[in-house]
Amino acid sequence: MRKVIVNIARLVLAVTFVLSGFVKAVDPLGTQYKIADYLQALHLSAYAPDFVTLGMSVLLSAIEFGLGICLLFAIRRRLASLLTLLALIVMTPLTLWLAVANPISDCGCFGDAIVLTNWQTFWKNVVLLVAAVIVRCWPLDMVRFISRSKQWIVINYSAIFILVVSGRSLYDLPYFDFRPYHIGTDLKAGWQKMLQGEESPYADFFMERATDGEDITDSLLTGKGYLFLLVAPHLEQADDSQLDLINQVYEYAQDHDYPFYCMTASGEEDIVRWQDQTGAEYPFCHTDDIVLKTMIRSNPGLLLLKDGVIIRKWSHNRLPDEYTLNGRLETLEIGSLPEDSIPQKVLYIFLWYILPLLLLSLGDRLWAWSRWAKKKEQSSKVNKFFKKDKKDEKEDCSRQLEDEPEPAGRSGAGQRTERSTEGREA
Repeated sequence: MRKVIVNIARLVLAVTFVLSGFVKAVDPLGTQYKIADYLQALHLSAYAPDFVTLGMSVLLSAIEFGLGICLLFAIRRRLASLLTLLALIVMTPLTLWLAVANPISDCGCFGDAIVLTNWQTFWKNVVLLVAAVIVRCWPLDMVRFISRSKQWIVINYSAIFILVVSGRSLYDLPYFDFRPYHIGTDLKAGWQKMLQGEESPYADFFMERATDGEDITDSLLTGKGYLFLLVAPHLEQADDSQLDLINQVYEYAQDHDYPFYCMTASGEEDIVRWQDQTGAEYPFCHTDDIVLKTMIRSNPGLLLLKDGVIIRKWSHNRLPDEYTLNGRLETLEIGSLPEDSIPQKVLYIFLWYILPLLLLSLGDRLWAWSRWAKKKEQSSKVNKFFKKDKKDEKEDCSRQLEDEPEPAGRSGAGQRTERSTEGREA
């Protein structure tokens, strides 16, 4: 019964840590923003520049994912259980402080995939802390899914996988987009529900023309046709390595009469500086920076809307070029929603990561079972051999006793008995 409880606790911890680490790795910029919120609440943001918080984001996701995998496969059981317990000893009081003081809205444990309140996060950590104590008390009761000689394969392969996921998401866009502005979102319908007083994640979305402050949100979202939106939360921090492509996309939009706007939270001075440095001729709109960071994890990034629906998103490293924009959007592939879907993305993850580990674990367990069966068979043969030897020894002893001559006294007595018998008979 104790072994069952330990392994249930171990699986709860493993699934939680793997999921938490993966969703953080999928959206490292979102995790960076959340870490910055923590530091700001603790009045430590001045001591952590952006590259430090980004590194913390990638490292945190890798550690959580790695701990989860170690618990799942029972790798380095004593060390993994100890590190898990230490992590929860630190995080549980921190989440209690968040629940009581409420400095930020949510902890970001599962990114935007699963949003928990601060009190829900605290009680979740209490349950995990209890599970970690159980696992730490009896770490060797965790059943292995992989032999000790193959553990390095799982560790290295998992480390490469999670770092590749983070790197790909940083270079391009998050592989899974759990935010309200994902591809396929009807931004027009969501924004109108704010207008109607209904609860909506688009309540803070607005577009004010930078030149005169006029609100043009309604005219842009309710208009028919295509709309390009260049999103740059802070122009002073924007990547300027693809300026030529941005200007080419703007020229393409001008040639085909597609509206093109740049959305930013930067002030007028930063806009003027950007125009001077890049030669930008497109119009600018002011928007809240948190909304812009939520819309796309790239600075700058590009969105394409059709009839108020987001149909395409590009990071500054993946902007469409003249070979892609070689006609009107109505006739091009990028002018419609992409065919890829969440099930297809999950299938890729399964084929490239989960399936290889399943095959490795299955092969390893079959190999371990065959070794056990072989040893069992050899042990059985040895036991039979010794039993046979003992049996043969007993049989030899019996034969020797039967073949031994009778003692002389016994023979004389036998003769006297025979004579007396013969006399009585006579």
